[in-house]
Amino acid sequence: MTQPPPPPPQQPPQGGGFGPPQDQPPQDQPPQTPPPAAGPNLGKAPEPGYGYPQAPQAPQTPPPAAPQNPPQPPAGYGYPQGAPAPQPPQAPQTPPGYGYPGQQPGPYGQPQQAPYGQPGYGQPGFGQPGYGQQPGYGYPQQTMPHPPQAGQPGGGKKLNAQMLIIVAAVVAIALIIGGGVWYASSGKDEGKQNDTAGQSGGTGGTDDDNGGTTSGKEKAPSDPSAKVLFQVPAPEVKNDSTVVVSGSWLTDKAYVKSGIARIVGYDRDKGGELWKIPLAGPVCQASRHVTDDNLTAVLYQPAMPTKADPSHGCSQIALIDLDAGKRLWTKTVKTGDQLINFDNITLSGKTVAVGSTSGGAAFDVSGKLLWSPKPADSCYDAGYGGGDKLVAVRKCGSYDQRQLHIQTIDPKSGKVISEYKMTEGIEYASIVSTNPLVVAADVGDSAGDGSGISDFFSIDSRTGKLRTRISAPGEQFAARCEGITRVEACNLLAVGNDRLYLPTEEHDGTGKYSQTNEIVAFDLATGKQTGQRADAGDGYTISPLRMDGGNLIAYKRPPYDKGGQVVSISGTGFKETTLLQNPATDAVRDVETSMSPEYSEFLYAEGHLFMSKVYASKRSTVREKEYLAVGFGTS
Repeated sequence: MTQPPPPPPQQPPQGGGFGPPQDQPPQDQPPQTPPPAAGPNLGKAPEPGYGYPQAPQAPQTPPPAAPQNPPQPPAGYGYPQGAPAPQPPQAPQTPPGYGYPGQQPGPYGQPQQAPYGQPGYGQPGFGQPGYGQQPGYGYPQQTMPHPPQAGQPGGGKKLNAQMLIIVAAVVAIALIIGGGVWYASSGKDEGKQNDTAGQSGGTGGTDDDNGGTTSGKEKAPSDPSAKVLFQVPAPEVKNDSTVVVSGSWLTDKAYVKSGIARIVGYDRDKGGELWKIPLAGPVCQASRHVTDDNLTAVLYQPAMPTKADPSHGCSQIALIDLDAGKRLWTKTVKTGDQLINFDNITLSGKTVAVGSTSGGAAFDVSGKLLWSPKPADSCYDAGYGGGDKLVAVRKCGSYDQRQLHIQTIDPKSGKVISEYKMTEGIEYASIVSTNPLVVAADVGDSAGDGSGISDFFSIDSRTGKLRTRISAPGEQFAARCEGITRVEACNLLAVGNDRLYLPTEEHDGTGKYSQTNEIVAFDLATGKQTGQRADAGDGYTISPLRMDGGNLIAYKRPPYDKGGQVVSISGTGFKETTLLQNPATDAVRDVETSMSPEYSEFLYAEGHLFMSKVYASKRSTVREKEYLAVGFGTS
C-alpha cells in the first residue's frame, strides 16, 4: 500500500528563516522572486521552511535524561532482535532538531503526543494536513494519514491493518477526484540518456540491455568543504492554500526550479535569475528526464486554483527548453469533447509520454501526436517509465480482476517490443528503471510501512521474461514508491551495474543515542545480496541519489552537530569518496535538515547540491523567512 503525497500543514511554526525577509507578489500573478541572497543569516539559528519538520538549534552536547519508549531496531543485518534501544533525551525548553535525540514517531496515520509543541500526527505537521483540515488549492478535498516526522530518528513506520484499509479508501477517493500530486528528486544525469542528477533510480551511463556501466564522471575536489551558494525565497501563497511546486533540473549552466505557475532558471553558482517561463496554472507533474539538448516536459493546470474551484485538472502538456528558457509548445488530448487530465509524464529519447486512468498519449518533441487513448480499448496505459527506454504500465481487466502488463514499447510508434504480465491482484506497480528493467510493487499490501514496496521484479526487456524477484520487507528497507498514479515516483534507491541499491531502515548505532543505516546491493540476475555494504556512520542516515556511471552517488543526512555529505561509492569495491561536506553551523544545518530526501527534491552534480520543496503554503507571518530551494557548492 503506498503512502499518499504529503501537502504542508495550514498553520506553520513561528520563527525566522534562512536569510533576509523578502517581499512577495500577489498570488493572482506569477510571483516575481527577487534575486536570492548570498547566504544565511548566521547571527540567528532560523526555523526550517514551512511544511517540513522542525529543525531548531540543538545544543552541542545532548543533555542527560532517562530514555522513554525505546524504539525496536529493524530485523536483519546482524542487529540484535527485540533488544530495546534507549530513546534519546529531550533538550530542555527546546524542541529537538533532525538527528538530535528526540521523541520516537508513532505508526503512520496514528496520533501521538508531539514533543514541546512540535506538530504530531493528527496535527498540522510534516507536509500533511491534520484530520478535518481542508487541503489547499490543486489538491483533492480529502484528508490523508500522516507520514512520520522526518526530523525524528528511528522506525515507527508500521501500518496496522485498519490503517491500511483507511489509506486504501482515501487513495481510491483521491484517484476518482484527480487532484494533488507529489514528486521527488529530478534533474539531469551524466549518462548517455540524460536522467536526473538527483533522481533516485535511473541507470546513468548504461551501455547495454542489462545496464552495464562505465566509470563515474564525478570527481572529488581537493577540498570537499562546501558553502551556501544561494537560497530561493518561498513564493507567497494566500487563502490558506497549498500549491504544487514540484520539478527541478540541473544543466551545465542553470539550476531550474518550478515556482507557482512558472518555471525559473537560476545561475547555479550565484542564484541570479537567468530566465523565467510563466504558466497559466501550477505545475502538476514534471518529467525527471532530460534530452541530450536539455529539453524536458511538464504537466500543468490551465488556470490558477481558487476556493470555488480548487483544481482545474492537469490537462496541459508542455515541452520546456532548459537552455533557452522557453516553452516550445503546449498540447492537450481529448476523449470525445472532454480534456483528459493526466497523472504522470515522462520522456524517452524524443518522445514525451503521459498516462492516466483514461489511457496514455505521446508526442514527438516536434509536437506531433504519436498516439492517444482508443475508446474501444479494454486496457489502458496508466503511466510510463522513461529514460533509456520507454516502458508502459498497462492495466487490463475489471477492478476486482486487474492484471498489469509491463510493456517495453517503441517510443516512436508505440509498438510493443516485449511484455511481462504480473500476477492478477497486484493493483499498482512502479517503474524503478527501464534499463535494466526493474519494477516495484506492494504484493498483497504486505509491505506494512506505507512504502509501496514489498518486492522488486527484474525483467528482461528484450524477451519480457522475469529474471528474478527480490523480496524487500518494509521493516528492513527504506526505499519508497508511490505507484498509484505516478509510476516513476520512486526514491531512496538506485539501479546500475545490473544491481539494485537499497538503504536499510534506521537502527541503533554504536554511539550513545545514535541512529544509522546502510546501503546494500542486490544482483538483478540472481536476486541475492552481493555482500556489498556502505555504512552511513554513527548519527548519519544514507540514501542513494543516482548512478554516476558505475558509481553510486548518495546523500548522508547529518546528526545534530554535523553537516550533511554527498559521497561517491565505487560500484566494484564499494569504496567511499566524499564529494561534498556541508557546514556544521547551526543556522545552515537547521535549514539543510528541514528538507529530507523522502519528501524533497535533491540534485547533485559537479560539486553542486540543491535541495528544494515540492509544495508552497501560506505563511503565518510576513516576518518568516522560508525557502523554496537552497544550493550548496564546493570551491
